[in-house]
Amino acid sequence: MSWWETLRSGFEAIVSHRMRSALTVLGILIGIAAVILTVGLGEGATAKVNSAISALGTNLLIVTPGSTTTGLVRGGFGSASTLTYDNAQALSDRTDCPDIVGVAPQVSRPDATLVAGTENWSTTVYGSTPDWLAVRDRSIALGSFFNQQEVTDDDNVVVLGETTAEYLGLFDPIGQTVEINNVPFTVIGVLASAGSSSTSENEDDMAVVPISTAQEELTGSSSVSTIYLEAGSASTMGAAYDEATDELLALHGITDPADADFTITSQTSLANTATSVDNTLTVLLAGIAAISLLVGGIGVMNIMLVSVTERVREIGLRKALGATPRVILRQFLVEASALGLAGGVLGAALGIVGALVIPHFISNSIAISGPATAGAIVVAMLIGVFFGAYPASRAARLAPIDALRSE
Repeated sequence: MSWWETLRSGFEAIVSHRMRSALTVLGILIGIAAVILTVGLGEGATAKVNSAISALGTNLLIVTPGSTTTGLVRGGFGSASTLTYDNAQALSDRTDCPDIVGVAPQVSRPDATLVAGTENWSTTVYGSTPDWLAVRDRSIALGSFFNQQEVTDDDNVVVLGETTAEYLGLFDPIGQTVEINNVPFTVIGVLASAGSSSTSENEDDMAVVPISTAQEELTGSSSVSTIYLEAGSASTMGAAYDEATDELLALHGITDPADADFTITSQTSLANTATSVDNTLTVLLAGIAAISLLVGGIGVMNIMLVSVTERVREIGLRKALGATPRVILRQFLVEASALGLAGGVLGAALGIVGALVIPHFISNSIAISGPATAGAIVVAMLIGVFFGAYPASRAARLAPIDALRSE
């Protein structure tokens, strides 16, 4: 019996029992679609996290204050006021910190009210220095960013995010006056769009003013909430981290690093933590999908066993006419692998359609992975072969006389 005849016979057997074959394929289809979607969700979440971290800037270290203690209640990290503008200037010294090429201290005033003419909008106003633009890897779409002289002179100038300018109705904003908490500021620039860094923060909805002006007019404090540090390259991140730690410990008069009143976080640690969480969830979801595949495989075995039972006479006649056990085994394996392949292809198609449609209803994207899709189809066919092996071997071992006598 040639391979062509084996294939034809196998497909005829599948077509002759359409409903049973369809239900068998359905089990594998659901499992394969689930695998593609879970892998896609994991890859999409990882890409989103990496994009959000990259939006902060390149080769970035983030310095935040330590915690406060009031009575027996301890505040979280960042609740203290241990970082100052002078600390940031000291970190800018290339003699003591040669691997730090950019320093941008930052203060913030959340939920500040901005008014332009008859329009008003509430957003976060940040105060920083001219280096903020380069350190945070941002650019200007209109106008210009403030310079060091404007920081020194406490000038009331502001650079708006694209979304902020839009909601304030400023379609030609340069030179316009915007009141921030009843203090007038002159718009000198608009930031180029950067998109959203997370589900809750829009990087285009903000305003940036000179740090000296923000401390005097908006926060009323000489401390800073964050200091962004840019290392010269990814390879010098560790050296920049050590230099910043040593410099701040010396400035704060702290001899034991365990008593540090500040925290330095790198992009790498943020990415590793977020990716670890995403990977854990992906493995969990993939495990559930694997159970679906297992159930589908058991369905293939069940159907093939039923098929062997129903076709005992056919098997006996084939053997009586000279068919070898190898030919019988091959025929049933072809049927099982065909069911697995059909389930894999249809499941992959369903998974791709789901990856395109589902993101319209959830906040996360689903990445379509070519290798994962191809691998899922191959796995589906292998599942058909694996779970069809026992029924096929059972058919191959059937004695002709027993098969004919059963009818």
